Amino acid sequence: MPAADLVLTGAKVRTLDPARPHATAVAVRDGLIAAVGDASDARDWAGPGTETVDLAGAALTPGLTDSHSHPVWGLDMATGLDLSAVTDVDGLRAALRGAGRTGGWVVAYGLDHNAFAGRPVDRDLIEDVLPGVPAFIRLYDGHSALANGPALAAAGVHGPRAFAQRSEVVCDAAGRPTGHLVEHAAMALVTAVMPKPSPGERRERLVGLLAAMAATGLTGAHVMDLGDGDVPDLLAAVEGTEDLPLRLRLAPWCMPGADDGAIRELIGLQRLRGRNWLVGGVKFFMDGTVEGGTAWLERADCHGRGTEAFWPDPAAYSAAVRRLHAAGVRTATHAIGDAAVRHVLDTVASLGESGRLAHRIEHIETLPGDQIARFADLGVIASMQPPHAAYTRADRTDEWSRRLGEDRASRAWRCRDLRDAGAYLALGSDWPIAHHDARQVLATARAPRGAASAGRGLTGLMALEGCTTHAAVAAGEQARAGRIAPGLRADLTAFAVDPVDAPADEVADAPIRLTVSSGRVTHRAL
Repeated sequence: MPAADLVLTGAKVRTLDPARPHATAVAVRDGLIAAVGDASDARDWAGPGTETVDLAGAALTPGLTDSHSHPVWGLDMATGLDLSAVTDVDGLRAALRGAGRTGGWVVAYGLDHNAFAGRPVDRDLIEDVLPGVPAFIRLYDGHSALANGPALAAAGVHGPRAFAQRSEVVCDAAGRPTGHLVEHAAMALVTAVMPKPSPGERRERLVGLLAAMAATGLTGAHVMDLGDGDVPDLLAAVEGTEDLPLRLRLAPWCMPGADDGAIRELIGLQRLRGRNWLVGGVKFFMDGTVEGGTAWLERADCHGRGTEAFWPDPAAYSAAVRRLHAAGVRTATHAIGDAAVRHVLDTVASLGESGRLAHRIEHIETLPGDQIARFADLGVIASMQPPHAAYTRADRTDEWSRRLGEDRASRAWRCRDLRDAGAYLALGSDWPIAHHDARQVLATARAPRGAASAGRGLTGLMALEGCTTHAAVAAGEQARAGRIAPGLRADLTAFAVDPVDAPADEVADAPIRLTVSSGRVTHRAL
């Protein structure tokens, strides 16, 4: 064998490869796994230019993948004042009083719906705190925001608007905007006039974020957006001077109203790629969020909301999926409510056998029992984010649970039920909706929180598979990634503890000794 570029020894290797489940040494060459073996083999792998790293008993696994993340778009979403610790309106007002300015605006993010304690989201609650200063506050779910009077005036928003997608400028009985902006098109009215960072600032923040992700063991991410379409140029600009710390797989959005030309453009985008990124798939929305009243439910929530799809004509969504499928394009569909999940499953069922393992559903927060087996039967990948349940409460007093009611809230984040039914389950964070720390994803999948705590957690092996082998299936890369075996991509994560056998709380903050993405060391703490 030609000399390796990198040899890792002294490891407890969990390969997730049935042909050889365990080993103690791994060799890497040209970005691929060159050999898997033991200490006696490693002597034959090294040459004059080989870097040899003794992992001193660390647990080496296939590299972790975040199966749902927004590392570029999220930079805009997670800008300004972090309100994630705010628990009530008084705390919100206090935080805003001391907020700094971004280009003359107060910009904030991460506000929990529960802070309003069931009251309507209304700018009257904050209007006097920032007189004359435009303010834009993103709620934690990324699908809604609160804008004050000066911000609405700057955007020319003085009344209701009509949108092609399910979005709303919420207005009172007199037609006056309350400042509550629901879903992307409504929020975009204000974000279009907000201050923007320079290209240099975006590049610097992106590289720093990806490096922080690599430090938690991540080697790649499925990026569920293309930003405003400028993300490929941003990634190309970064790669003009350095390598990306993570490998990124991007899925541009297909929104309601997309005509044949828009579909052709999405198909054409699949050709775009760089050294460590590519466009691979298309993202749809079948609904919004439970807390925002836009999850598509089979019966209304406690406020009479949630009975409409994000696509006003759900059949048009199904037609767009079929068109992309015929062109060989994989799809991922945001579907949180039970009606949304059912419609996506029905759409994939219409594709026949050719639809197996080519399409996925994102989030799946409440799932009826009669739909669980369909994921495995149809070959639909379930892509779920266990940390989201942290915004709910075990006693069901949170906004998510109250809106759904006891029956639907009892079906929260059914990760284990899907795995036990034989479905593929890819795990992720949905950063910046939840923290990007891959260890937290593994831990919360094993020890569910909030409304999900009544259900069973995954085993340690199932959780690891969700970020490795099953994530590879979700990307259609099962023949090239997700395991440690000769010829596969060299994505590797070294933990100080065994992520399968160690208790979940130990995995949550276990030191990451080494991260290797496509054969490159992207994090080292030995």
